[in-house]
Amino acid sequence: MKITSCSGLAKPSFLLVHYELPAFAFHRPQLISITSLHTSSNCKKRCRLVMKLHSSVAGRNRSSTAADLPVSKGNRFNRERGEVNPASFYTHPSLLQMKNERIANRARVYEFLRGIGIIPDELDGLELPVTVEVMKERVEFLHKILRRYPQVLHASVVVDLAPVVKYLQGMDIKPNDIPRVLERYPEVLGFKLEGTMSTSVAYLVGIGVARREIGGVLTRYPDILGMRVGRVIKPFVEYLGSLGIPCLAVARLIEKRPHILGFGLDEKVKPNVKSLLEYNIKQTSLAGVIAQYPEIIGIELESKLHSQRAFLSSIIELSPEDFGKVIEKMPQIVSLSDKAIVRHVNFLKERGFSVEQVKKMVVGCPQLLALNVDIMKLSFDYFKSTMGRPLDDLVSFPAYFTYGLESTVKPRHKMIVWKGVNCSLSWLLNCSDEKFEERMNYDSFDMEEMEVDSSFDMNSLMKARREESDSEYEDDSDDEYA
Repeated sequence: MKITSCSGLAKPSFLLVHYELPAFAFHRPQLISITSLHTSSNCKKRCRLVMKLHSSVAGRNRSSTAADLPVSKGNRFNRERGEVNPASFYTHPSLLQMKNERIANRARVYEFLRGIGIIPDELDGLELPVTVEVMKERVEFLHKILRRYPQVLHASVVVDLAPVVKYLQGMDIKPNDIPRVLERYPEVLGFKLEGTMSTSVAYLVGIGVARREIGGVLTRYPDILGMRVGRVIKPFVEYLGSLGIPCLAVARLIEKRPHILGFGLDEKVKPNVKSLLEYNIKQTSLAGVIAQYPEIIGIELESKLHSQRAFLSSIIELSPEDFGKVIEKMPQIVSLSDKAIVRHVNFLKERGFSVEQVKKMVVGCPQLLALNVDIMKLSFDYFKSTMGRPLDDLVSFPAYFTYGLESTVKPRHKMIVWKGVNCSLSWLLNCSDEKFEERMNYDSFDMEEMEVDSSFDMNSLMKARREESDSEYEDDSDDEYA
């Protein structure tokens, strides 16, 4: 803003005010220099007045000195037309208001501390939470830690606690997750950086756990920081290796489900492996079973195997040998609820399949018992109304229900109809999109072409992690898995 007036005159007759405001809402404008104005012939002196404004236009009123000076009629009109009241955009609280609010909040925090037996005067000089709500959350957090690890009261903040927190941050644990880590495993506050923590993390990285995944692994299962490599982690990894699971595959399992390291090797893992063998799971299939469902070596397995085998035998006449085959293809079935199994079995029976056919379909593709029933209905309706195939085709290839109707079944069926190809469901669906395109480009079609093995592929586990795509399986809700 430039204010120019005539100095040295007894009765100044005019004052020219010119605002120079920035294009973007009012920052700290300054009145820099004054251009020279020539007065009337009676006053031809050159006048200059330099002013600097150091306060925000939005938060302060203009100087009363400038406001009180007379302004010519024309200039007053221009000024009023060009002026913009910054307060119409936003209003900042004054420094006094902010100070009073801080004092009031601190008083409420002090009142809360007195209520839980803490003398606030002893905390003067410390930076306390600004509201009672935040203080309550932090006090409750401290109570949880003290209940599990009271030794923290004897620890030095600078020597013991701060280095641990800094170490956790260095492991790519998000700042917002550190309180959760400390709450779940407060014992970490008593560890030395050069001890168990660093060695356990180094071992995991050494067997193939991706460095970028360490933060997530420790956030979900911080107990790893207290596990000794020689007595806990290494024996667990080596035992899984003895069952046929490669070291890199074990690393991928730990990335996805780090809590499996907490399964007691002698208390849970080995007894559960023994139970699997007793229920007709082949030794050579153990690696695939564990890789598909790692929790199977940490749950109360023997009782689940016994009850599930008896239940499946009662509703679809499943033999013990067939039960072993079902576990090998879908180990999650040991935790599937009876309600979910009955719903899927009834769905198949209502579509005209006999009990013997249902049993054959479940043994061939146990995933039928966990698929989304609504999607199965759509797939079956298309199979009957558009594809016009007999039910025996589904008995021979029950995995039809696991393929996406819109993404795979419909476009491939349209292609073979256009080509005039008569083939089995397995030949149509049990191949990749690239392989199917090759088949459609053949001059002749070999219907006896080797089909892809549908058993679990361990190499798929060792590939780099990627985001899981949407599946057609039922949600793992409490009524599905027990």
